[in-house]
Amino acid sequence: MSSDKPVPATTNDAGHPVQSQEHSLTVGTDGPIVLHDHYLLEQMANFNRERIPERQPHAKGSGAFGHFEVTNDVSKYTKARVFQPGAKVDTLVRFSTVAGERGSPDTWRDPRGFSVKMYTDEGIFDMVGNNTPVFFVRDPTKFQNFIRSQKRRADNGLRDHDMQWDFWTLSPESAHQVAYLMGDRGIPKTWREMNGYSSHTYSLVNAEGKLFWVKFHFKTDQGDGNAYLSQDEADKMAGQDSDFHRRDLFDNIASGNYPSWTLYWQIMPFEDAKTYRINPFDLTKVWPHSDYPLIEVGKLTLNRNPTDFHSQIEQAAFEPNNMVPGVGLSPDKMLLARGFSYADAHRARLGVNYKQIPVNKPQSPVHAYSKDGAMRVENAADPVYYPNSYGGPEAQPTPAEAGLWHADGDMVRAAYQLRKDDDDWSQAGALVRDVMDDGMRDRLVTNVTGHLCDGVSEKVLKRAFEYWRNIDADIGARIEKAVRDQLGGESKAPGMASAKSIGGK
Repeated sequence: MSSDKPVPATTNDAGHPVQSQEHSLTVGTDGPIVLHDHYLLEQMANFNRERIPERQPHAKGSGAFGHFEVTNDVSKYTKARVFQPGAKVDTLVRFSTVAGERGSPDTWRDPRGFSVKMYTDEGIFDMVGNNTPVFFVRDPTKFQNFIRSQKRRADNGLRDHDMQWDFWTLSPESAHQVAYLMGDRGIPKTWREMNGYSSHTYSLVNAEGKLFWVKFHFKTDQGDGNAYLSQDEADKMAGQDSDFHRRDLFDNIASGNYPSWTLYWQIMPFEDAKTYRINPFDLTKVWPHSDYPLIEVGKLTLNRNPTDFHSQIEQAAFEPNNMVPGVGLSPDKMLLARGFSYADAHRARLGVNYKQIPVNKPQSPVHAYSKDGAMRVENAADPVYYPNSYGGPEAQPTPAEAGLWHADGDMVRAAYQLRKDDDDWSQAGALVRDVMDDGMRDRLVTNVTGHLCDGVSEKVLKRAFEYWRNIDADIGARIEKAVRDQLGGESKAPGMASAKSIGGK
């Protein structure tokens, strides 16, 4: 491919011209390589250090840049400038699987991460969500063990359906999410055609200091959010193109087919949360739209691909504690824990100064007292301590701050207090009976049957049948019959039997 532009000279990382990219410096043509071939040493040393640790969950993924623009007036709910009428900000969105490693197929059956970073004039705002409105557990103490149950065994390094179902059936709060996972949404057709949810409940505060509770819903504009791959299609695609979702997003944006999502909020008045019939902060539950309907907020559009995957996507750091004035956390225990754990994961993976990496750097001014540490590249300025007498930045408290609510009581280790309609099965059953149609239910039974027939021990199988009967008696009976017919009686799999990945049948 010819070009009139002059070819730039190769340099080393310090900008010095390179003499050769084909031949090492040796003593004679057949002699030993010398230690002062600095370019060769730099290339070998850099190559050995190219990889950074992958994310613990959500290791496999990709993303793109774009913008978010407010299309409706929601200022009565929040004073955040990013959500005021007409506001428009740059964004980054990262999509991912949860349990797979960095090189795993895009089309394994798994929840999909849906993380949004908004570069606002009040700092970074991150929403760290999934393509489902609920999650498997509601207490952060169980989160680490849940992730381990979905990853790999200690003895053979294989993923194991038996330990997945062992955890799920011993954790009945997982039923709602598992019903999503084993249904069509478990393998979305493309990232462009799936919805994204905060799942968590956040808080908002308006200019008058009035508090609200909120859930975020990013509804895809490329269909109805239910486009899916069948298990057979996903299995074939895993072999044909393991980066199918990544490629689809990149190629569509490159061709000018920019995907978009409409952001909606569910708003709950602050006082409602005290008496609502379900705990509004329980991550395994949804708020029925009949009680709290969707309110349009704005439009998210992706129109620019990354040009350096490592620096712009692999090093992108999303964290729920990145909140702008007017948005805050809530009593959701999982969200409160993630407010620490995500930032801590980035410090471990990227270094303490990860927010100075360009993709994570705020577009708004930063006046902080953080100092030094590995890879600090922004110049510090005196004074580097507080309080001081030399004009350093000072906190400016506001009378209206989100994320503040009244709480009292003894320190206890206990579950959420149950409310009138709080249980682990009702919403999962409603999803199966009222949201899914006959075809969806048939595919659900097929997906669960294939999964249970792959290495699940008899004692776990019996619990799984009861688990599904608790969700829906008919679906549970159909799953048990299908599994028994396929296995020809009781499972012969030993406890903790090795099995294929969650992506297999």
